[in-house]
Amino acid sequence: MTKIQIPKKKIQSQTFDKFIAPLLKLLSFVPELLSRGDRPLKMSFEEQLKYLVYFHLQEHKSARHLIQDMKENEFAKQNIAPEDGISRSSFSEIINGRGIEQLQFVFENLYKRALKVLPKEHKALGDLISIDGSLIDDVLSMYWADYRNGAKKAKGHFGFNINSGIPSKVFLTDGNGGERPFVSLILSKGQTGVMNRGYQSHKDFDLLQDENKHFVCRIKVKTTRTILKENSIDPDNNIFYDAVVLLGTPGQNQTKQPVRVVGYKVAGVKYYIATDRHDLTAEQIATI
Repeated sequence: MTKIQIPKKKIQSQTFDKFIAPLLKLLSFVPELLSRGDRPLKMSFEEQLKYLVYFHLQEHKSARHLIQDMKENEFAKQNIAPEDGISRSSFSEIINGRGIEQLQFVFENLYKRALKVLPKEHKALGDLISIDGSLIDDVLSMYWADYRNGAKKAKGHFGFNINSGIPSKVFLTDGNGGERPFVSLILSKGQTGVMNRGYQSHKDFDLLQDENKHFVCRIKVKTTRTILKENSIDPDNNIFYDAVVLLGTPGQNQTKQPVRVVGYKVAGVKYYIATDRHDLTAEQIATI
């Protein structure tokens, strides 16, 4: 067996402590991690956290890489590795069944704490959450992620707090999981979802307004617009369109509630944005 060459990268205890400390403060509140079978757990959730933090700080490439490092690195031997050691197969088995519910709890609570200390940008534009989905290459054990022959993918559905510059929500599905249903789950009341054309859904625009959740969403240029009211625009800026409309074709996919559409131009390219935000100027909508 070829031995992996591990780069000589030292990790200082204060660096590890800095990352692990806020996680350990949450441990007493985290839902209990239970064994999924008859065998007792070989690793507590606290130990899983330490493994994961160390793994990323050292930029390991695999479980094999990590296990080897825990045998050779003095800091890892004293602070990360169990007293009796752990085999690569046992470690892989444990990590495959790691506490997703517990990790989700930790993420959500760290987000709440971070919001209290991070500076807020773009206050005048409101509470902005960028929403998008992304395909992720999976590993062989993720059978649930198989969505087409010859390819295995999982999909992450993410909310990113633009004002604070940190992720706010994450949901995981198989690779063919639809993205639009997660908009309402990602947003809280009063927040504004910032989305690309893939999220254009006239039914969802109505639903979000019913839920007191806002949106600024790019729409297709050829979308049918029935004008209810035209807002004045300044001919000296890049805004060329600002109107309150019903989106879509009557009797087919038309919105039940009015929507504001702002059109602006960048480098000769026209963009149309649908929103329910009437408290902002057209320039502010374009900025979002």
